[in-house]
Amino acid sequence: MKSKVLAALVATMAVGATCAFAANPFVDVPSDSWAYKSVVELADAGIIQGVDGQYFQGNRNITRYEAAEMVAKAMAHMDKASVEQRALINKLADEYADELNNLGVRVSALENRVGNVKLTGDARIRYIHQSEGDKFKDSEGKEQVVNGATKNDDSWSYRVRVRANAQVNDRTKVVYGISTDNVSFADNHTASSDNNTNIFTDRAYVDYNFGGNNWDLMVGRYQYNLGGDRAYGYFYGDNFDGAQLKYQNDKFAATAGYGKFKEGPIGGYWTVDDNNYASAKTAYGELEGFFGGGRMAGSAVGVYYNNIMPKAELLGNDIALDNIDVWGAYASVNFGKWNALANYETYRDVIDNGNGSKDNADVWVGKLTYGAANFATPKSWDAWVEYLNADQFDLDGTFIGSTNGWRNDSLTSNVKSWGAGVDYTFAKNAQFQVMQSFASSAKQGDADPGEETRAQFVFLF
Repeated sequence: MKSKVLAALVATMAVGATCAFAANPFVDVPSDSWAYKSVVELADAGIIQGVDGQYFQGNRNITRYEAAEMVAKAMAHMDKASVEQRALINKLADEYADELNNLGVRVSALENRVGNVKLTGDARIRYIHQSEGDKFKDSEGKEQVVNGATKNDDSWSYRVRVRANAQVNDRTKVVYGISTDNVSFADNHTASSDNNTNIFTDRAYVDYNFGGNNWDLMVGRYQYNLGGDRAYGYFYGDNFDGAQLKYQNDKFAATAGYGKFKEGPIGGYWTVDDNNYASAKTAYGELEGFFGGGRMAGSAVGVYYNNIMPKAELLGNDIALDNIDVWGAYASVNFGKWNALANYETYRDVIDNGNGSKDNADVWVGKLTYGAANFATPKSWDAWVEYLNADQFDLDGTFIGSTNGWRNDSLTSNVKSWGAGVDYTFAKNAQFQVMQSFASSAKQGDADPGEETRAQFVFLF
């Protein structure tokens, strides 16, 4: 790439120049040259420095490293750029992303520039096979199965999500996202059928950062994981309408929020005795502590509390969800390439014994991971194994949340189950994930659920 060609390309990026008649910084650029003004402005803005500080050498081929240096300096002047100039800088930053990273310049910093709108998204193709569960007799003496088999066309589904991220100002970000549902290949509607409409708003929130960048307020529809992003999110990890205030520094974080579940049996209208009840609401709080250095960097512990307030009975008279207290704790410990996660949750007074008394439902999850599959790093991978011990949530064994875990309903309640999986990034922004349950058994009764195999391709864009 010729210096004069690059100068012409990035001349509009000389947004820091304050004087159009600055002295010529290079002895080899005559004042009558076609590139004179652009070169002077670029040099005055600090974007180019020439060779030995005296010569421009417009006919010299430059390296990608040198070009990246110019782009980095242009990025530093983004606040003075027009919309068109910002678009050009963004394009150049994408082209020289690797070199900029080597220079210690985070390309992602462009996302934080005022007026910048970035579109992102992901696409997933998923395969799930679950064998038929064991048979049992219901209260009427009829033979039933714990779960039916998931196979053939029912095993395949796809999902596409798109996000628009807008930086309103230095402290305020707005995110809007749409998503398809998990569309099964077993769907027999035509592509244009009204009955096949499944696109919905899954993100719509404002994120405001204040108080020395330690305080963050989020309002709208966002992703809520019970216990926070570092916890397992067993009871719930899905769409949520509410408000959340968070304080975080290098040592600890405190979070408080309130809102409404928007997915799963607990997250929509349900009917009991021909009466409709609104989706459940919750107030929640989280306390987290961060520790470790060196190979243990990024380790954390946390405790959390939820008060679920639907004030209605769900699933007949089997489970009353009026002001349920949920307590939980987690520990996530790193050691080099290893991570160990332990998570405990208890749901007070949700199991009706049928004699007027109620018991707590407890959930234990342990997960051990080696490696880290990163979408930005081809050939990166991880492998993991986990153990689940979950009590029965009601007399029918129904799980009422929208879990952040990967197992299907029959493997989320009244179950002991092992699981293992591998994640592999086979190309940049493209990952293959596979997971398998095994040694699953019912905690109560003799009828065990069927084992689940799950495999999926995930693509980011």
